[in-house]
Amino acid sequence: MIFSSTTPALDTVRAELTASGELVASEGLMPPTDGRIVQIRNGTQVVTAGPFIEKPLAGFLLIDVPDEARAQAVAAQVSAAVGDRVELRGTLISA
Repeated sequence: MIFSSTTPALDTVRAELTASGELVASEGLMPPTDGRIVQIRNGTQVVTAGPFIEKPLAGFLLIDVPDEARAQAVAAQVSAAVGDRVELRGTLISA
């Protein structure tokens, strides 16, 4: 996926979700080359520079919808808007 802040089609989906009150948060992420992993090993902080994954996460939308069917419908809209697959997950609170 090309890393950009947004597309006109995605802006439309975001606007619709905002108007319906379903959009909780939405953000694009910097490319994996800008990423790093921070962990503690033997009591010492270790920072490793990226990239780390083949298929990077380009961004996210956090939505509050009534059911799985609506979540899948939103995911389909986003997939069409960005021209790529969309992973759909619940949050731990909603599980």
